[in-house]
Amino acid sequence: MIRVLYFASLRDRLGLEREEIELPGETRDVAGLRRLLQSRGGEWATVFAEGETVLAAVNQEMAQNDTPVSDGDEVGFFPPVTGG
Repeated sequence: MIRVLYFASLRDRLGLEREEIELPGETRDVAGLRRLLQSRGGEWATVFAEGETVLAAVNQEMAQNDTPVSDGDEVGFFPPVTGG
């Protein structure tokens, strides 16, 4: 089981702040988790569509699509941020 957190506009668009997900055996990295979430359809498919910029962190460390995800991890998704 992993904990998934959604921040800022993602939280608003998906209507969810956090959830616990049981990872299917074939889901082993951030890319796999994105595909799993996208398969829910609707706004999930839009938010996690190919080419959409959604940043990820695994256990509070910035992550790439090939970053492993396993039981007990915390994964956060958030939109890109700008500052000055």
